[in-house]
Amino acid sequence: MEFKEVIEKRRSIRKYKETPVAREKIKEILEAARIAPSAGHRQPWHFIVVEDKEKIKKLAKSDWAADAPVMIVGLADKEASPGWCENDLGIAFEHIVLAATDLGLGTCWMGQSNREDMVRELLDIPDHFKVVAVTPVGEVNEKPSPKERKSLDEIASWEKYGSKQV
Repeated sequence: MEFKEVIEKRRSIRKYKETPVAREKIKEILEAARIAPSAGHRQPWHFIVVEDKEKIKKLAKSDWAADAPVMIVGLADKEASPGWCENDLGIAFEHIVLAATDLGLGTCWMGQSNREDMVRELLDIPDHFKVVAVTPVGEVNEKPSPKERKSLDEIASWEKYGSKQV
């Protein structure tokens, strides 16, 4: 797919087929995250791929997420890049969801701020990592329609806040 097509096709998917995701596809998705830019080139992230159904059920914030065959957990290394690790993880995690879309797979970015202790214990995560995001990954079992987006004039200004493009 062309880049614009990938970002236009990406949706938050909430229905997944139970079909396992090929290990090579997961590696391709992780490779997209690996090459993401980061402040000072510190690469302050770690990703945990979860395929165990019991762990997936515990990671799922909602019943629909428990149906996915894979979950990817994104961790930000607070020691490697204090002040920037969460931003950097966000960039790498967006690479994950876009790479999955390009491979025909669905994702749904889920924050974990109110469940971090549970996720940390479940996956034996060291204290210097912050659990930032989790996404199910799998074959799409729905066709969500595009949602209406704000216009450019509503979200962007030129030269100063509130000025419109001429």
